Amino acid sequence: MKVSVYDTYVRRSDGKLMHFDILVLEAQKDASVIHGYGLEYLNSKGHEGVVLGTRECRFCHVEQATPPVVKSIEERGYFILEMENC
Repeated sequence: MKVSVYDTYVRRSDGKLMHFDILVLEAQKDASVIHGYGLEYLNSKGHEGVVLGTRECRFCHVEQATPPVVKSIEERGYFILEMENC
């Protein structure tokens, strides 16, 4: 399975910069859907009200999905790769 990787940086309410990637099916191009996945993730981490748009979340590249990524995408439609301050 090929997935698109969206590099995402958002400012948390405590001022720290949070960095994570949103991985979706390569065919998923709808920015509102992709941003919705990011907001769902942020809400699950207790960061409601964070701004997430095209400025914070940008397409980076396409890669081959690993088994855990495939499983998450099949179950939820996306996978989050936590990088910094998550």
